Amino acid sequence: MFRRVLIANRGEIAVRVIRACRDLGLSPVAVHSEADRDALPVRLADASVCLGPAPAAASYLDGERVLEAAKVLEADAVHPGYGFLAENADFAAACAARGLAFVGPSPEAMRLMGDKAAARAAALRAGVPVAPGSPVLESAEEARPVSTEIGFPLLIKAAAGGGGMGMRAVREPEAFDRAFADACSEARAAFGDGRVFLERLLERPRHVEVQVFGDDGGAIVHLGERECSIQRRNQKLIEESPSPAVDAALRSELGAAAVRLAEQAGYAGAGTVEFLLDSEGRYYFLEMNARLQVEHPVTEALTGLDLVKMQLEVAAGGALGFSQEEVRLRGAAIELRITAEDPFAGFLPASGRIREFRAPAGPGVRCDAGIAGGSEVPPDYDSLLAKVIAFGPDRESARRRALRAVRETRLVGVPTTLPFHERVLESGPFRRGELDTSFVADHWPGLAAAPVESGDELLPFALAAAAAEFAGARPPAALSSSASSSSALPASPWRYADRPGVGFPR
Repeated sequence: MFRRVLIANRGEIAVRVIRACRDLGLSPVAVHSEADRDALPVRLADASVCLGPAPAAASYLDGERVLEAAKVLEADAVHPGYGFLAENADFAAACAARGLAFVGPSPEAMRLMGDKAAARAAALRAGVPVAPGSPVLESAEEARPVSTEIGFPLLIKAAAGGGGMGMRAVREPEAFDRAFADACSEARAAFGDGRVFLERLLERPRHVEVQVFGDDGGAIVHLGERECSIQRRNQKLIEESPSPAVDAALRSELGAAAVRLAEQAGYAGAGTVEFLLDSEGRYYFLEMNARLQVEHPVTEALTGLDLVKMQLEVAAGGALGFSQEEVRLRGAAIELRITAEDPFAGFLPASGRIREFRAPAGPGVRCDAGIAGGSEVPPDYDSLLAKVIAFGPDRESARRRALRAVRETRLVGVPTTLPFHERVLESGPFRRGELDTSFVADHWPGLAAAPVESGDELLPFALAAAAAEFAGARPPAALSSSASSSSALPASPWRYADRPGVGFPR
């Protein structure tokens, strides 16, 4: 096993890896930008090195600086978390060249799965269903006749893409040329690679993914599926397992397909094979994420496994240690992503200082957070602050615990998605498991407009202050003194206080 592990990331995933290192008796060390100098992972690590200014390109995405930090901190392994350098095959190869273990798949497997067109071809070789589509296309002139063959609606997808970047849905032939040019341009700007391919657009599918895990000896297992259909702008908001749409037979079929693809890639470590599931129960390969997923705690809840600890052990040459037949999935789990976004304003990202944070707890509740009271939320990075995971013997028990956890959480300082989660968990469609990738577009406007009871003890004062402000009067003095002793509060914070968990605006 390693002696010291450098965590090349920030926020809640850096905290998660630090804790796994502690459990294994390893020394966790960190890197940070100037904006994250006082962040929670830096406080928890044994030592840290500043990479540079806040922009990710000058800090967390600068592989050479990360490698230099590993040398200074005398690390013998690098855990990339997710995002930033986690799926950068060149960085993984550079780690090996410096004698550092990269906690993740091989550069070869990463290159194969990181190229969406190559991954699609690998899926076909492995006998995994894919939606009708095309190879990589260089120009709109070349792509136009192919689009007619595939038929509309269709998707233009970046070959090197992810997170919805370089992706365009096209419903009419007249819009194709403009969408093709926009997708190529966005892909080139985001990934330095403007190649795209076409794929049939599935209307209102479910997004279901399968967790796989392998070792260097060729053993690969799947650990069940996760439902990830509740998302906005192709970014997930709520994940759960098992999927309400997947029975035992389909679970076995999906898992076997995911394992075949991982075997095709010679995959070791944690990975996720993503599928789209149509209303008839047909599934189609979407992509493979060659890294740990944000939603990995959902699988940990059902399996009792520590996936980050397993990552470290396999990266150190250890064997998986169990077979597919020994995998047991028990109960149900739901994960809620708590982000610094205002769901009542189009999920507009926010930044600022966390004035108060009270994490939920109690039976069946876990909170993975990258913040504490006083933490600064910079505008330079992803808006994820924390994840709340609720586990129960069945889906309804997990839902009730998730709702209890949301209402118990107090996060003051920036708008958050806590009120979104409360309303979704209470909604009829979610309770019935009626989920697809259009869920937010279809249901959130109505849920956002509906009145909801708040447990905030300051609500009466908040409403009075909001009414006074909009009437042009000053807030009541009693309210100002009961809210905070600080004179640095932003103007009129109380207009947001009737939204549970939103807290003060910037």
